Amino acid sequence: MPGDYDIEYASPWAGTDLAEWESYTWIELERLARLHPEAGIHFQDAALFNRTKDLEGGNASALAASTVSDPWYQKIVSNFKKVPKNHLPPGYDNGNTFTSVCINTALYLPWLTSRCLEAGVIFKRAIFNHISEASNAHHSGKKADLVLNCTGLSAGKLGGVEDKNMVPARGQTVLVGNEGDGLMYGTSGTDDGDEEVCYTMGRAAGGGTLLGGCYQKGNWDSQPDPNLAVRIMKRAIGICPSLTNGKGIEHLSIIRHGVGLRPVRIGGTRVEKEKINDVWVVHNYGHGGYGYQSSYGCSQAVVKLVEEALTVRAKL
Repeated sequence: MPGDYDIEYASPWAGTDLAEWESYTWIELERLARLHPEAGIHFQDAALFNRTKDLEGGNASALAASTVSDPWYQKIVSNFKKVPKNHLPPGYDNGNTFTSVCINTALYLPWLTSRCLEAGVIFKRAIFNHISEASNAHHSGKKADLVLNCTGLSAGKLGGVEDKNMVPARGQTVLVGNEGDGLMYGTSGTDDGDEEVCYTMGRAAGGGTLLGGCYQKGNWDSQPDPNLAVRIMKRAIGICPSLTNGKGIEHLSIIRHGVGLRPVRIGGTRVEKEKINDVWVVHNYGHGGYGYQSSYGCSQAVVKLVEEALTVRAKL
């Protein structure tokens, strides 16, 4: 639930950077940023830089695909421009700037919850050992017609699902009170290996600046790594010196260290329906690090599956 801070619940730790699901989601996030500032979403100019050695060698980070010189999203976002060579940071070969959105998840998740409550959604907390048990939790006391399985990493151990393709991709961030130059930064890689990434995101409504990060597959460790935190901060002020006015990391005002586990699924996201113990289940999990940026588009696909399943049920 929003407000929870559990290692397997990655949402509170997330920043959001910006394909069909992503394209539709961008439209909705852009609308929310314009019309619902209380949702915690705001427009932010972004700058992504790449190094040829990352894209051609072994140090490409999880952000590398977003930093290519001709990305798929260039016709969707606003103000897309290539950075002139003489304006690139030292050591980088290409760069793009554009207007994106950034989400303060500490505001956005409670806002979503409030919208659900307004629509009559009833929230319950429960522990299920098997997916079929969820069908008996309907507030009416009757058996549910359908169950949506959005259990993330727990899909790997939930009875009736037990998807062995689920693996964690550990992320670590540092939230600081410092404000940078207003840009959101990301790079194609680092000199610290392909599991480490570099990005900075200013969060809406005075939420500070989020510094990241890493993408460590198979790592379940819930505790922040202090050495990694130092590397994260050093890389952040290297790409965005204005965070400390050109000074060292000791001038960063640390609010919190965060660790979250991205729910990665080997083979890709699972969005499909199946019948388990005579109850239709629509699966929607395994989004890895792109849950927010694909959320509204993915939900459209889920709605279609729900309608298909309920149509079949009505004919029986």
